[in-house]
Amino acid sequence: MVQFILNTQTVQSEEPLGMTVLDFVRYHKHLRGTKIGCREGDCGACTIMVGSLVKGTMQYRSMTSCLMPLANAQGKHIVTIEGFNMEQLNPAQQALVNEGGTQCGFCTVGFIVSMTGYCMENAQATYDEAIAAIDGNICRCTGYKSIERACQQLVKSLQKKPTQKPIEWLVKKKYLPAYFTTIPKRIKTITASQAKPKTNSIAVAGGTDLYVQRPEDMVTAPANHVFNQNKLKTIYAKNGYVYIGAQATATDMLESSIMQTCFPKMDEYMKLVSSTPIRNMGTVAGNFVNASPIGDLTIFFLALNSEIILTLKNKERTILLKDFYKGYKKLSKKPTELIHWIRFKKPSKNHVFNFEKVCKRTHLDIASVNSAAHISTKGKTIKEAHISIGGVGPIPTYLNKTSSFLIDKKLTPALISEAHKILNSEISPISDARGSADYKRLLARQLFFAHFITLFPSTFSLQQLVVESA
Repeated sequence: MVQFILNTQTVQSEEPLGMTVLDFVRYHKHLRGTKIGCREGDCGACTIMVGSLVKGTMQYRSMTSCLMPLANAQGKHIVTIEGFNMEQLNPAQQALVNEGGTQCGFCTVGFIVSMTGYCMENAQATYDEAIAAIDGNICRCTGYKSIERACQQLVKSLQKKPTQKPIEWLVKKKYLPAYFTTIPKRIKTITASQAKPKTNSIAVAGGTDLYVQRPEDMVTAPANHVFNQNKLKTIYAKNGYVYIGAQATATDMLESSIMQTCFPKMDEYMKLVSSTPIRNMGTVAGNFVNASPIGDLTIFFLALNSEIILTLKNKERTILLKDFYKGYKKLSKKPTELIHWIRFKKPSKNHVFNFEKVCKRTHLDIASVNSAAHISTKGKTIKEAHISIGGVGPIPTYLNKTSSFLIDKKLTPALISEAHKILNSEISPISDARGSADYKRLLARQLFFAHFITLFPSTFSLQQLVVESA
């Protein structure tokens, strides 16, 4: 059984825990405002808000209900478009009306949910962040300018919003219905537990890969739903290492003060990873176990020479992430073994890091090629180097030979040119929908160069590196 609050009502359900929230709200609760679109988390027509009680305060995130298993709603406040309805339009709805942003109307509900959800964030409203909040919503009528104007109008109305615990202010100003103020107290009364995992069950976290690949199977498949294991969402530093729980999401990483300190460009990196709703759902361990050759988080952590801590029947073992991949979709992992923690050495002041990605559109797209670099130097000499790359082989690739070649050598254009030749021998791209093999080799070169141009701008320029490698 699963129990949660759906808009204003507390609900209990004996429906399969693998059923999607989209199907539950439409077909079992007859809330048809949440639309069926792509069923792959791409279009945003099914966007809902998911509220969790965090340190006594409700924290709301946008998520795509088409990929969200019902089990993940346990103990949450699930808000569909109907849950925002009041006697009058809220400011997000009114802004879309004022600017003619509704067009055919199919995508409108998803935009309204995302925009209203943005109002609920504990931060000063800005136009750029409002636009970022709708990066998972696609308008089929190509009328983005009117939607952008609506976002601009909404941001202007939020300038006096408090940045801490804004719900009461939003209720008072008619952005949200009054019942939102009662949710924290009501959430505390929910104690129903989920079913115990069955033998040989599949571990399911955010569902953002499994529910794209096997949507029908996952409804009744024996599953161990692990997304709500709050202990494994934590990020902390200890004894010179940074530890990330397996169920931490890309958003958890983005908002972590520890990760922001280690990686000053964390915001820039993580916003290259899918869209806001998917970042709110997809977990680090899920990205690793999916074993996609172009998994963004996998490439990120490979360059940190990260370790993963796996658990089976309370027994732990630790292996390097780069040793986790044995072949296409083949892992150094027993079927019921679970990743619990990811850890990497906390970077020192001599370490620099960069992540690059090329795809057909900036947001919500799979990489053609992605790459990361983690380098430490002493003066002009490289003392440690870890380079990773995706999209150029059957597995997410740690470039062993290239990384080793760079160590104890001075940073010069000639060195990077020689290292690129080694890189070229370590990759084996194929032609597919993301680009031809030759194109991917070109991208691999350009991203490799980009790391050094970005990290050492006084030493390298693109022209120098291209001329040197000619």
